[in-house]
Amino acid sequence: MRVFVTGATGFVGIPVVKDLIAAGHDVLGLARSDDGARALRALGAAVQRGTLQDLDGLRAGASAADGVLHLAFVHDWANFAESCEIDRRAIEALGSALTGTGKPLIVTSGTGGVAGAGRVATEDDDVPPDYALPRRSEQVALGLAGVRAAVVRLPQVHDTVKQGLITHVVKIARETGVSAYVGDGATRWSAAHVSDVARLYRLALERHEAGAKYHAVAEEGVPMRDIAEAIGRSLNVPVRSLPAEEAAAHFGWLSMFSGLNLMASSEKTRERLGWSPTGPSLIADLERLEAPAA
Repeated sequence: MRVFVTGATGFVGIPVVKDLIAAGHDVLGLARSDDGARALRALGAAVQRGTLQDLDGLRAGASAADGVLHLAFVHDWANFAESCEIDRRAIEALGSALTGTGKPLIVTSGTGGVAGAGRVATEDDDVPPDYALPRRSEQVALGLAGVRAAVVRLPQVHDTVKQGLITHVVKIARETGVSAYVGDGATRWSAAHVSDVARLYRLALERHEAGAKYHAVAEEGVPMRDIAEAIGRSLNVPVRSLPAEEAAAHFGWLSMFSGLNLMASSEKTRERLGWSPTGPSLIADLERLEAPAA
């Protein structure tokens, strides 16, 4: 299968491209830069230069492929609403090229959209209409008429360099010399190793089911206190509990998530896809932290 991958040069994208090629698929990867293009070619992928704003290019890439994995997103928290609008237009452009073809489109969302209610979210949960954040990736994709779309919801995807939102928790601990959590640290976040997530994308493509919502979750909920303590051990900094009223001063924009339970199950995903995570746990990776490349 020839697969068009947006976000192909990213943290999750590179492992996805490697996994697809190892399984015998041909990959056409979207790349913004010369460095990104070289990295994809070194892996054996073909390259399409462009960005998410290049809607004609997205349509061309989708038309040239047997299936599309949409991993790209502009992670600009200062202009998040604009990033979400760019994502919406990109998904609609990809979908317009696939309408009526029967080719699969798999888009990326997050478990945070269905988690946070104090229980473990499942694949059957829908993002509520009043969800606070403006990102609507899965609603847009699943609402495309004549397109066989599905969704992969990501938790905190990790290795020893990046860990989703927890990457910012680590950054703050490095800068302040304190690894903190809020209250008793009992809130929990789901997680998965990036290698397991890459394999799930491939399985979702190969065993495509239109309308499916997959959870790339290896661990349903890791306590925030355990996360903070692992960061403290790795960075050799003290661990401290913060009262809720001090969370904003310490965590900044991240404080909107710091007190939330972001737990999710992947039981149905494992049954549908035969997916069984084997990568290191979140705590294991946090205890072996590496500094990000300059």
